[in-house]
Amino acid sequence: MEILFNIAIGVLAAAIGVAVTIIVHRSMAKTRAKQIIADAEREAEDLKRTKELQGREEALKITSDAEKVANQRMSKVQSNEARLKQRELQLNQQQSENARTRNELESLRQTLEAQSNAIEGREAELEKMHRQAVEQLEHISGLSSDEAREKLVESLKDEAKTAAASYINDIMDDAKMTANKEAKRIVVQSIQRVATETAIENSVTVFHIDSDEIKGRIIGREGRNIRALEAATGIEIIVDDTPEAIVLSGFDPVRREIARLALHQLVADGRIHPARIEEVVSKVRRQIEEEIIETGKRTAIDLGIHGLHPDLIRMVGKMKYRSSYGQNLLQHSRETANLCAIMAAELGLNPKKARRAGLLHDIGKVPDEEPELPHALLGMKLAEKYKEKPEICNAIGAHHDEIEQTSLLAPIVQVCDAISGARPGARREIVEAYIKRLNDLEQLALSYPGVVKTYAIQAGRELRVIVGADKIDDVETEKLSAEIAKRIQDEMTYPGQVKITVIRETRSVAFAK
Repeated sequence: MEILFNIAIGVLAAAIGVAVTIIVHRSMAKTRAKQIIADAEREAEDLKRTKELQGREEALKITSDAEKVANQRMSKVQSNEARLKQRELQLNQQQSENARTRNELESLRQTLEAQSNAIEGREAELEKMHRQAVEQLEHISGLSSDEAREKLVESLKDEAKTAAASYINDIMDDAKMTANKEAKRIVVQSIQRVATETAIENSVTVFHIDSDEIKGRIIGREGRNIRALEAATGIEIIVDDTPEAIVLSGFDPVRREIARLALHQLVADGRIHPARIEEVVSKVRRQIEEEIIETGKRTAIDLGIHGLHPDLIRMVGKMKYRSSYGQNLLQHSRETANLCAIMAAELGLNPKKARRAGLLHDIGKVPDEEPELPHALLGMKLAEKYKEKPEICNAIGAHHDEIEQTSLLAPIVQVCDAISGARPGARREIVEAYIKRLNDLEQLALSYPGVVKTYAIQAGRELRVIVGADKIDDVETEKLSAEIAKRIQDEMTYPGQVKITVIRETRSVAFAK
C-alpha cells in the first residue's frame, strides 16, 4: 500500500509539474503574444507615419510642380498679352497712317484731275489759235499750206547740197592729212581677205609591221590583247586584209600617238600580253607628257619668247597633237607668231609682243578642261590667269571679234591668223563637227559619278564607259548605260545609233617580294 501510495504521489507530483509547466508556458505565450502585438502596433504606427510623410511630400511636390507650370503659363500668357498689345498699337498706328495716306492720295487725285482739265482746255485753245494762225499766214502769203511746204523743202534741199559739198571737202582735207594712218588701216583690212590652202588632217594612223604573222600576236588569244590595247588607249585598232599594216583610228591625235608608240615598243620587245600592254601604255603616256613639255620649251626658244608660265609652255606643246580646221595647230601658231612679228615691225609696233600674242592666240583649243566657251575667250582667260600683259590678252580674245579690240596688236593677230590658216570650208567644218561630237560623247559619259574612263570608238557609233568596281555595282551599271543612252538621245544630234557599253571589272594585284 505504501508503495502504491508513493507511486500515486509521484504520478500526482509529475502531473502537477506538467500542469505547472503548461501554465508557465501558457503565461509566457500570452506574454510573447502581447509583445508581438505591441511590436506590430508600433511598426504599423511607424509605417503609417512614414506613409503620411511620403504622401505629404508627394502632395507638396505635385503642388510645387503645378505652381511652376502655372507660373510658366502665366508668364507666356503675359508675354502674349504684351505682344498682342504691341501688335494692336502697331495696327492702330498703321491704320492712322493709311487713313492719312488715303486722304493725301484723294487730294492729289483731285488736284491731278483739275490740272488735267486745265491742260485739256489749254490744248483746245492752242489748237484753235494754231488754226487761226495758219489761216492768217495763208491769207497773208497767198499760198496754201501744201504749196508753202513744197517751197520750204526745195530751199532745204539746196541748203543741204551746199552743206554736203562743204562737208565732203573737209573730209578730203582731213584724209590727206592722215593719209599714212588710213593707208595702214586699208592694208590691214585688205590682208584679212588673204587665205591659204591647208591640208585636211586624217583621223587615222597607219602602223606598219614587218610581216602579217605579228598581227596574230597583236590580236592575242580570243582577241584579249587587242581588247586590252583598245581599253588602255581608247583607240580603235583595225586589223584587216591590208598587208603589213594595222590602222589606228581615233579622233584624238594624242591617243593615236600613244597607241602607235606603245605598239612599236610591244612589237620590238616581243612580249605582248594584257599586263605588259598596260605597263607599256602607261610608260608611253608619261613619255608623251615629257615630250609635250619639251616641245613647248623648244618652240618658245625658237621664237625668242621668254618668261612663259610652265602651264602655258605645256599647252603650246600640246598644240603639236591638235589640229586647227585641218591644219596642225602648233605649225599654225608658229606661222602666225612669225607673221605677227613681221607685220608689227612694218607698222612700227613691238614685234616681240606681237610674236608672243601670235603664238598664244589659239591656246583656248588645248585646255585640260573644256568649258562651254569660245576658244578665243577661253584663251584670253587662261592668259589673264597666267599674268600675261593686257594687250596680249585682248589680242587673244579679240582675234575672232568676240570682244572689242583695244590695241593695234589685236587686228594684227586677227590678220595673221587669217593668213596662216584660211577660214574653213564646208568639208573642214564637217571634220571639226565630227571631232567635237565624239569629244562631247566622252565628256557626257565622264560627267557621271563612278566613271573612270570613256572612249568613243567605231566613228562615234560606240561609246565605251569604264567604271570603278568599288564605286558602282552590277545593277547600277545597267541603270548607268540606260541613263547615258537616254541623255544622248535628248541632248545630241548624231547619225544612226550609238551603242553604250559599260565595263566593270575587278582587279586584284599583289607583289611577291
